[in-house]
Amino acid sequence: MSQGQSLLSTQEMGSFDAEGHYVPRIVTEDDMVGTDLATLVGDSVLEFDDGDLVMGTVVKIDRDEVLLDIGFKSEGVIPSRELSIRNDVDPSEIVSLGERIECLVLQKEDKEGRLVLSKKRAQYEKAWSNIEELKNRDEVVKGVVIEVVKGGLIVDIGLRGFLPASLVELRRVRELQPYIGKTVEAKIIELDRNRNNVVLSRRAWLEETQKEQRGDFLNNLKPGERRHGVISSVVNFGAFVDLGGMDGLIHVSELSWKHIDHPSQVVSVGDEVDVEVLDVDFAKERISLSLKATQSDPWQVFAESHSVDQLVYGRVTKMVPFGAFVQVGDGIEGLVHISELAAHHVETPDQVVTAGEELWVKIIELDTARRRISLSIKQAAEGGEVSEEYREAFGTHAYDTEGNYIGGIEYGEFTPETEAQAAWAEYVTPEAGATDSEGDATDDAGEAAPLEAEAAPEAEATPDVENDVTAPAEDPSAE
Repeated sequence: MSQGQSLLSTQEMGSFDAEGHYVPRIVTEDDMVGTDLATLVGDSVLEFDDGDLVMGTVVKIDRDEVLLDIGFKSEGVIPSRELSIRNDVDPSEIVSLGERIECLVLQKEDKEGRLVLSKKRAQYEKAWSNIEELKNRDEVVKGVVIEVVKGGLIVDIGLRGFLPASLVELRRVRELQPYIGKTVEAKIIELDRNRNNVVLSRRAWLEETQKEQRGDFLNNLKPGERRHGVISSVVNFGAFVDLGGMDGLIHVSELSWKHIDHPSQVVSVGDEVDVEVLDVDFAKERISLSLKATQSDPWQVFAESHSVDQLVYGRVTKMVPFGAFVQVGDGIEGLVHISELAAHHVETPDQVVTAGEELWVKIIELDTARRRISLSIKQAAEGGEVSEEYREAFGTHAYDTEGNYIGGIEYGEFTPETEAQAAWAEYVTPEAGATDSEGDATDDAGEAAPLEAEAAPEAEATPDVENDVTAPAEDPSAE
């Protein structure tokens, strides 16, 4: 018997009473006049094989099975697992009494002599034919998300379609549970009937439907303009920003002016950010963005507020064979060459400084083009102009208009609040060295005079920078 052919008689079937019980049709008149017995027997016996499709009426619903009247000598049984592609469902949610449904014959007789049917397999047969046609026409399928599995979602499209997590949205989503129960549309990207495998892509459908919108969005973007967006994803190489129509990428190098190990050090998913458009690639539909371009360049800020020969306070961040790097601002590091570590000969930097040590250094070169700062510990010990932020910390009355120390601080009335303040207070305190006739630690030129080092050897008038880089050198004017 061919698939899809109905095996039911065209005659009227039985009915159901008010309580839902099936009542067979009662023959009240002889409507078989003129028909021989062989014909009557032949018409009443159904012939079908395993795999045939049959139509029937639901006559009973139990928790683990459904009975179907197909006009056969006995009612067919549909096990609950053969009702739907969904797992662990209540049969009453799938079918109702009196409903006519199509089933596939799994077994003409089981060990109990019952006819075993499958509604799910019948759906498969029809769904496969439909899906193959949709795939050939490059059309979309629509279905309800019924399950979350490893790596994606299961969509009911008449059979179980797999929707990978990476293809659910235009960007990868991490939380899939909210999609349960939602109706989605998707493109069919892989079909294998032998393996009963269907792979879907909602992203492909979204890209197709939004292609025109994306074109308009890209046309309205201009390099150099600033846009507001929300961080939609953080990856190793940067962060994606939802600009309200498309996602753009902030490469890790454009997230911050200072070095970072991972984008998560700067942004998190959900953060609202202002970004600058660097480039728009119309062919690949890619948008390059920058977060740091909307912020002040700390190098430029440092260069504008500091100058060569100024004294600044910093922390040793790294030692290398040719010197030591010292952080003198947020994200600003300078190099103290090994020749500028001390007045005496130094074999290795660790003879003078240690990583993490805080000390005074003098700026001896500022190269903003190459973003390099040269520093000196040796020259810092000789005194000089103090950078403005430290003048504010210790009182502007103690400095002249050029930033040179002129005294006026009573150390006994000053309580340092930071290590930097304590270090400078100790450096300029009269008790730390000689003072001039007016009681101010200044030389003839009005600059902070280098103070006499305590217990310095007579034969070598150099500061003991190995133990204290802020220790003052011997005053050359005393010679």
